[in-house]
Amino acid sequence: MSINLRSHTMRVIRAACLGTSTALVTLLACAPVAAATTDTDSAHAKGGDRVITLIGHLVQQTRFPVNPGGAPAQGDRTVFRSLLFDKDDKNQVGETDGTCTTTTVENGGAEECIVTYTLPGGQLSVQGMVFGILTDGRPTIPPPSFDNGITGGTGDYDRARGSVHADTIATGTRRFTIDLDR
Repeated sequence: MSINLRSHTMRVIRAACLGTSTALVTLLACAPVAAATTDTDSAHAKGGDRVITLIGHLVQQTRFPVNPGGAPAQGDRTVFRSLLFDKDDKNQVGETDGTCTTTTVENGGAEECIVTYTLPGGQLSVQGMVFGILTDGRPTIPPPSFDNGITGGTGDYDRARGSVHADTIATGTRRFTIDLDR
């Protein structure tokens, strides 16, 4: 029995896009110094930290469920791209690309996300867990808030550390509070 791998792969991808995936689109963000507004009065700010508030808009997403058309499962994956705007949602200041993988479907589910931000002056890396991605075995709407860790970067973000807090503010739109440790 022979299988046309390209045809089979395209069917799997089409099914993945239509299937019920538990993968939560996770938009994370950061911004260049000149384009972002620092908000030092934020409740998330710690003494001496630089806090940046941004808005992220999902522009592309592909889901790869383990069980296309079936129940959410460990290993479901989402790959995404988002555009990042200043806190007034007027000027684009960067973009983010990443992937989230479902690690558990019990007790509300959880995903691990790894994201890279391409920004003027360098790249920023963020990683962490998102909990509560499922309600009654279906993706939680709206997606839950989360906190992830900044693990490093390049250029202006070399050796960056801190955290990102995200809240959903509309369909496909999140507000990010980036707390860069000094």
